[in-house]
Amino acid sequence: MTDRFISVLCRRLPALVLIACASWPALASAADQVVRIGYQRSSTLMTLLRADKTLEQQLAAQGVTIDWHEFNSGLPMLEALNTGSLDLSADVADTVPIFAQAAGANLVFYATEAPSPQGQALIVHADSDIHSLADLKGRRVTVARGAGDHYLLLAALKRAGLSLDDIKVSYLAPQDASAAFARHSVDG
Repeated sequence: MTDRFISVLCRRLPALVLIACASWPALASAADQVVRIGYQRSSTLMTLLRADKTLEQQLAAQGVTIDWHEFNSGLPMLEALNTGSLDLSADVADTVPIFAQAAGANLVFYATEAPSPQGQALIVHADSDIHSLADLKGRRVTVARGAGDHYLLLAALKRAGLSLDDIKVSYLAPQDASAAFARHSVDG
């Protein structure tokens, strides 16, 4: 990531947040308000924005402070947004909002970024005998229900001529999936 990109982001994202805030009557009409923003630790953009403090400085002039809330994945973050526990969420995988909206969430999108499919993969243990997608048949695979890895698994299975019925799926939160993988409780 270049310094120029970070600089542009830090200049433009506060404006997007201010535009979003202006659409909320309670925030637009009263000073000393708090904007509750959800983010994931894995979000490079939000991590840089939080560290830089530019957003806080820009909003402080408007009488607005930020209350940051960290989430381990996008789905619970969007659930919090949908229930009113957050005012804004940032940087969720492309699939998460689709699943959330299919479940009835009322979401408004204020910005997008280019997808990065090279940043996603199905992983197996180094000593595994799984060498192709077809080798997943009958194996135990973990994903977070409704998350990007869930969609990735569905697409990969389809490409291999398989379905969810051909594997054993464990729906786990990311931290639980990591622990299950480390214990060899799942194959991938």
